[in-house]
Amino acid sequence: MTVTYHSTQIEADPKVPLIRITRDFAATPEQLFQAHMDPDLYAKWVGPNDVSTRIDHWDARTGGSWAFSNLRDGEEYSFHGCFHEVSPNRIVQTFTFDGWPDGVSLETLTLTDLGDGRTRLVATSLVDSFESRDQWLASGMETGVNDGYNKLDELLSEGLS
Repeated sequence: MTVTYHSTQIEADPKVPLIRITRDFAATPEQLFQAHMDPDLYAKWVGPNDVSTRIDHWDARTGGSWAFSNLRDGEEYSFHGCFHEVSPNRIVQTFTFDGWPDGVSLETLTLTDLGDGRTRLVATSLVDSFESRDQWLASGMETGVNDGYNKLDELLSEGLS
């Protein structure tokens, strides 16, 4: 059963080449931080429903790096990046889809405690041009974001096992 606390908002900033994703979760900031930092948990929820995720490298600390691959029907889609800041309420990292190696985004995720076991997640992705931003938006990223956060809602409701 998937529990959806709130819908995800995906917005393109009209002034800078930035995508902003906002979603409220029925979870604490600590739970959401754990879901983003623990590679086994991350692999369970990230991405569209029709892919599986393999963690290729995971060093979740300030100055660390990561790489994972999404697998679908014999095809592989790989991503990598570096953690620039890892703290309990903020994660700053780069994100690169290996299929678009020049399309590096700088991502900042913040977790705001709303009280009563609820947290607002805001993730921003800053890219080098409006064209790159629009390419990300046209890629179908909203499916992966929405499917992933719905899977995360389910894991949270089950106690992040």
